Amino acid sequence: MKFRTRPRREDRAPLARLIASTGVFNPEERRTALELLDERLDMGAHSGYYFCLADLAGELVGYCVYGPVPLTADSYDLYWIAVDRSCQGRGVGQALLSRAELDIARRGGAQVYIETSMRAPYRRTRRFYRDAGYRLEARFADFYAPGDHKAVYSKNVRRARRGPAGNC
Repeated sequence: MKFRTRPRREDRAPLARLIASTGVFNPEERRTALELLDERLDMGAHSGYYFCLADLAGELVGYCVYGPVPLTADSYDLYWIAVDRSCQGRGVGQALLSRAELDIARRGGAQVYIETSMRAPYRRTRRFYRDAGYRLEARFADFYAPGDHKAVYSKNVRRARRGPAGNC
């Protein structure tokens, strides 16, 4: 497995396939994920979006996107994390999340926030965050749609180990 921080234009189609393979994101969510990639490609780091991508045998099998929360001192949002269905349960997501947390800490970040749905298809996702040390901070009823509640998780990563700069 190889990890990288710089998305490439040729990642667009593989990323679209990867996101679709998870089976949990609706068409609008899939479009939004690609828009974040496009913004990063067009603006670079000025976009405020940082990527960590996982390649296995030359194929994109996982990625995450995170960035600073505007108007905060040291808070970051984890916007997306997805692993191709064929690679789920093999530690790819945990490796991506750990690398993102280290990078956030290196950038001076402390608190990481993650929002997700409380619908049944996201049950494994919520367990993944809890297992990674994230705490449920809030629940907003009917946030995304009637019956589709939002869960907000957080974790302080300030004390995260410091790794080499530039690695996701």
